[in-house]
Amino acid sequence: MKSFFIVNPRAANGAAGRRWVELDARIERAVGPHGMAFTVGPQHAEKLTREALREGYDCIVAVGGDGTLNEVVNGFFDGEERISPEAKLAVVPFGTGGDFRRTFDWTRRLEDSLQRLSRGRTRTLDVGEATFEDHGGARVRRYFVNVLSFGVSGEVVHQVNHTTKALGGRTSFYVGTVKAMMGYRDQPMRVRLDDGPEQEWTVTAVAVANGQYFGGGMCVAPNADPSDGLFDVTLWTGYRLFDFAVKGPALYSGRHVKLAGTQTFRCRTLEARSLDAPVRLDVDGEQPGHAPVRVRMRPGALTLVA
Repeated sequence: MKSFFIVNPRAANGAAGRRWVELDARIERAVGPHGMAFTVGPQHAEKLTREALREGYDCIVAVGGDGTLNEVVNGFFDGEERISPEAKLAVVPFGTGGDFRRTFDWTRRLEDSLQRLSRGRTRTLDVGEATFEDHGGARVRRYFVNVLSFGVSGEVVHQVNHTTKALGGRTSFYVGTVKAMMGYRDQPMRVRLDDGPEQEWTVTAVAVANGQYFGGGMCVAPNADPSDGLFDVTLWTGYRLFDFAVKGPALYSGRHVKLAGTQTFRCRTLEARSLDAPVRLDVDGEQPGHAPVRVRMRPGALTLVA
């Protein structure tokens, strides 16, 4: 494969940038000549991906966390169309949280990532397409491969992304959750799944999951399969800070889906709008806007080196 590595030098609190000379030498030995570029700001990975695909690279490798991966995924698309239908996506996990990798049981060890790249095995990967309002009120489209959520989870991501992640992914999200839940109250929302009737949900959080994990390791959708063409939707209602503290182990193990206050659904499309205050979104660990939101599944839209 003709590979292009897109590297977030700030990943893992700057370790990716500081160690890049060493890492690049190991990559060269494992996969041979390759292109690379550092990101320099928000949405730059998306731009770099489009440029690399148009230059003929057939494998784009995201080196960083879930935010970098999300930008790279969006770079595969021009509007609703794939720029290069034959191109592949690969991941070298190097971020603080790394929730996408957990569904595949990937480690952060560079040797394991390089083995996947040199082996070249692939699988289809479903992609979620979301349209929503950005912070300026414009209607925008974003793609995601892990989890889109809304409710208190959007507040958590807002807290986490405005503080240091030096304590690591799980601790950062734990602290962010405590801060967010202290001031959050459940929101009434109107939600439609597929072609069903519109329903009123009382929302602590809703996760529309392609992958199984979010929030620094919470197993929000233990049965999600990112290649089955369906979202696994988890609704939490009536959760308070006390519930989060008491049910914490169940949230991280996936057993929470059997507890009171949790419901699960499966669908290909979901629409949601708030009946009260603005409700923030979490899209693959980023906070790009708020509801109303429409989500639809794009089955097998990408090929993942796995």
